[in-house]
Amino acid sequence: MSEVSQIGVTEEEDGVRLDRWFKRRFPMLTHGRLEKLLRTGQVRVDGARAKANARLAAGQVVRVPPLGEETSKPAPKPERGVSDQDAEFVRSLVIHKDKSVLVLNKPAGLAVQGGTKTERHLDGMLDALIFDGHERPRLVHRLDRDTSGVLVLARTVKAAAALARAFKQKDARKIYWALVVGVPVPRQGTIDLALTKQGGPRAERVFAAEKGDEDARNAVTHFSTVANASYKLAWVAFMPLTGRTHQIRAHASAIGTPIVGDGKYGGVNAHPGGEIPRKLHLHARSIDIAHPDGGRLFIEAELPPHMKTSWKLLGFDERDAEDAFAGLEE
Repeated sequence: MSEVSQIGVTEEEDGVRLDRWFKRRFPMLTHGRLEKLLRTGQVRVDGARAKANARLAAGQVVRVPPLGEETSKPAPKPERGVSDQDAEFVRSLVIHKDKSVLVLNKPAGLAVQGGTKTERHLDGMLDALIFDGHERPRLVHRLDRDTSGVLVLARTVKAAAALARAFKQKDARKIYWALVVGVPVPRQGTIDLALTKQGGPRAERVFAAEKGDEDARNAVTHFSTVANASYKLAWVAFMPLTGRTHQIRAHASAIGTPIVGDGKYGGVNAHPGGEIPRKLHLHARSIDIAHPDGGRLFIEAELPPHMKTSWKLLGFDERDAEDAFAGLEE
């Protein structure tokens, strides 16, 4: 671009932050240079100065100054390929689809994103979920590799921004089911225990924070015991009010009832033995969230096979969890 441009914000870009709008339209423009353009007033929205975190609205006009030929070039598209086998697999996980949202029932053991020694992951299969749309679906929240259940994807930029706002504003009610070792005392309550990562921001384990820990983040979880098998095992429903890494796993362990199969937080006590599978028994059962197009979206995901096996062995009836949090939400 060698001249000033006036670019209109599309319906699909409604609600997107200004810096992210530039990142998508001009991916070769560095954040530092964008900040300078904003400070000097060269970038404007509807003729007024704006900050990087300003939310755009459809129909607004962004003034874009000359950026130079190299900066204006689109970023090279990464080469993505999804095998026929993986495409069929990931499409089989879809439990809800509309023009703005996809919901998957993620199986235990599938990583959401790649990392060290993780080559097969959900993010690498998203091209197979475009269906009749025009954009690659976007992840708007995460589940641990070994946690199964409800995972929401946005099908458009606009939907991604709306869902992100819903999560940030806590306009999403998430329920998890778990099988734990022991029975919580009391059977229902709230765990308010700040958590901190050990070993830096990339640490894969969290701990109860000590007083004065500057890196501590508040973490709050409602819990309700649905049923139990003697005093050895219990089916507990969890409702996280915050979204910290490993929050439910760390909180369950903190009250003395580690989740079955969670050796990281429960050690050897997390493996009761017998016919109970050794896999992590934590499942994102349902979500109730504001839908980007209005109204609410409520979705439930079936238990994974290993948890169905345990539920059958212990004689648990899924219908017993219908009013698990009635006492806590009155």
